[in-house]
Amino acid sequence: MEEKRKAYLTEVVPPFTPLTAMEEASRCLLCHDAPCSAGCPAGTDPGKFIRSIRFRNVKGAVETIRENNILGATCARVCPYGRTCEEACSRTGIDVPIQIGRLQRFATDFEQALGMKVLEAPEASLEKVAVIGGGPAGLAAAARLAMKGYQVTIFEKNEKAGGVLTYGIVPGRLPQEIVDWEVKYVKDLGVEFVYNCCVGKDITWAELKNQGFKAFFLAMGLQQSKPIDIPGMDLENADYALDFLAGAKPSEGKLAVGEHVVVVGGGDVAMDCATTAKMLGNRVTVVYRRRQMDMPAYPPEVAYVQSLGVDFITETLPVEVLGENGKVTALKARGKDGVSEFVLKADRVVMAIGQEVDETGYAEGLKVNDKQLAVVDEATCATSVEGVYAAGDVVNGGKTVVQAVAEGKAAADGIDAWLASKR
Repeated sequence: MEEKRKAYLTEVVPPFTPLTAMEEASRCLLCHDAPCSAGCPAGTDPGKFIRSIRFRNVKGAVETIRENNILGATCARVCPYGRTCEEACSRTGIDVPIQIGRLQRFATDFEQALGMKVLEAPEASLEKVAVIGGGPAGLAAAARLAMKGYQVTIFEKNEKAGGVLTYGIVPGRLPQEIVDWEVKYVKDLGVEFVYNCCVGKDITWAELKNQGFKAFFLAMGLQQSKPIDIPGMDLENADYALDFLAGAKPSEGKLAVGEHVVVVGGGDVAMDCATTAKMLGNRVTVVYRRRQMDMPAYPPEVAYVQSLGVDFITETLPVEVLGENGKVTALKARGKDGVSEFVLKADRVVMAIGQEVDETGYAEGLKVNDKQLAVVDEATCATSVEGVYAAGDVVNGGKTVVQAVAEGKAAADGIDAWLASKR
């Protein structure tokens, strides 16, 4: 078990050494228009920081990354590069794209090892802004506002910030120490954090306004797993994905996941559940309702999960969680033909079929769509309530970390423009 735990906590992708980083950066074609930079949702500007690494200016690379993306070390590990900057890389027309993610990780690892600090916020002399939720969008917006001189406070309902970074993504992809380091980076810019505080429950909107907050940013993400209406979900070890992952990662691999785990779903969260279960357990099976090629999960992640020995059963729907003495014993499933049925042995079943927003933190009168997601102005991220802005998963329904960072930055700019107009 201890060996499995160590493997679970160890990063899967090895870092570049200084030599291999320089070699990889030297493959860059030094494009004048840098299509890789245009392909980054957060505007991290890979073209510029790769040039810096190529010419041995790692500090310059760090400055470029941090000025554009406060979660640079995190995004270096979890971004779907094959769909963004690496896909846009001009080198793809010759052989293979530059490994932009690993180069970004090299630069931020260098920064961490040397204890570099390249950002310094001005005195917080402007208005007070409340950020509701300490996930990627909230952290990005808070950092950008702090750099503009605002007094920013993040209200986080959990005991640690990071959102999905802390309570979802497996440490093999994103070590918790990296998340904690980047949260501290935001704190060092002067941002205050209030933990174990759910806005709308532990503190009201009226109380926030009485404390002098002039603008508000909703960044609570998708905090709840979507329920599934099948018998047996009340059994012990019948879990929803977010609860399962939130129990596994903070335990540092000490969670007893079971010997036979079935994960239902085909998204990135389902892949994280399958990886966790396999690395800490024994046999794992993923059940998905469509074909494997239709899975919304990032294909390299699916391939990695398969490389671990996880079985996949596609075009299959869960029918019932079976149990004895109040505990899970199996999952009954039905084929897409609607006729064939079979039973999979399981001592744990994890439902990873999507997440939804907890509306507790919504301001009164906030306009939402049919999925209860906040409706905002695309340019400014302003909601229907004056002074209230929103971005990230609570608006887009669940996309990538780098997309949340990009939207958080956009919301910060929207808040800044609105407060400046009121000043």
